[in-house]
Amino acid sequence: MAFKKRFSKPTTFPRYQLPTKKYCHFCREEVDYIDFKNTKLLTKYLSRYMKIEPRRRSGACASHQRSLATALKRSRHMAMLPFTLH
Repeated sequence: MAFKKRFSKPTTFPRYQLPTKKYCHFCREEVDYIDFKNTKLLTKYLSRYMKIEPRRRSGACASHQRSLATALKRSRHMAMLPFTLH
């Protein structure tokens, strides 16, 4: 019987990469209030499907993530940002 020789995958990339430390943008800039009218800033915290990015992706701290979500919801309600794409 002939056995096929199995090749292992090349190990050029590490299986788990150490994540880089994410810092809260709002804490660094010492922002007191996240303005819902600043749509240019708010779109950075939306996914391509217009969903709010979680803390692990956005890098915002807990208190700023809550105020960011409130600002995004207000901006959507005032029709400055879309709820979804087409």
